[in-house]
Amino acid sequence: MILTVFTPAYNRAYRLNLCYEALLRQTNKEFKWVIVDDGSTDNTKAVVDAWIKEGKIEIQYIYQENQGVAVAHETALNNIDTEMNVCIDSDDYMPDDAVEKILHFWDSNKSDNVAGFICLDAYQEGGNIIGDKFPEGLHAITFSDMTEKYKIKGDKKIVNRTDLCKKYLPFPKFEGEKFPTVSYLYLLINREKKYLVLNEVICLVEYLPDGISMNKNSHYRKYPNGFMVFRKEKMEVAPSWVVRFRHAMHFVSSCLFAKKIGDIFRDNQYKVTTFLALPFGLAFHLYIKYRGNSSLNRNLNK
Repeated sequence: MILTVFTPAYNRAYRLNLCYEALLRQTNKEFKWVIVDDGSTDNTKAVVDAWIKEGKIEIQYIYQENQGVAVAHETALNNIDTEMNVCIDSDDYMPDDAVEKILHFWDSNKSDNVAGFICLDAYQEGGNIIGDKFPEGLHAITFSDMTEKYKIKGDKKIVNRTDLCKKYLPFPKFEGEKFPTVSYLYLLINREKKYLVLNEVICLVEYLPDGISMNKNSHYRKYPNGFMVFRKEKMEVAPSWVVRFRHAMHFVSSCLFAKKIGDIFRDNQYKVTTFLALPFGLAFHLYIKYRGNSSLNRNLNK
């Protein structure tokens, strides 16, 4: 078996059935499903146990104390023994032919010289592609170039080689924080290898009010040390000075939230860029800090 689909879940028992039912409908069932329950307080375990007893697909259920989505990814990856893996969030599900497309593409394009491949997401309602397709003729790309150089908008789904994922684990840990973004792992992988591109939809997405995408401002304030590490890496791989300047601005803001002003220039090879970004980083810091006082953000961040 080549592929593992994995799903981090927190209090999603009411919705996880959509992912399960879509996996049952797959035209190719040569995959495993790993569910990492990140400390749910609902009946997620009972729901999954019932599916395991049905025996219709291979399911592995793993429970951990609540540690956030990055550690849930880490737990899943540490338990995956297949060559490839793809994360399908608990809000989302796969089109019926997604596994077939993944396995066929990898069988035709498998190479030790690539990290895996990037595919498209679409909205569950209406089926429209989220953001942009990849340009015709584009064969391989880095995660950073996708967003910064080619300006390809919208969330995408990444099918990763498991060995490369494990090579760059664990995620950094900070007391009292959950590491804020899994994409940090892709940046590290791209230092070594690029991703192929597949202009096919393999994930259908819905953005729920309590999801990560809807709470970014809250995360900037809650997890500043993690964002410091992430933005520093983004500065390292930035394709241009303008992009590096923007990440330096975010880096300054995170240092201020973390109350680590001394770290702004410590072990920073882009000191001049960071110095120029200081006033903009301060302004961004104040914007995020006081924007969080709005009633909208108070509701979203509960």
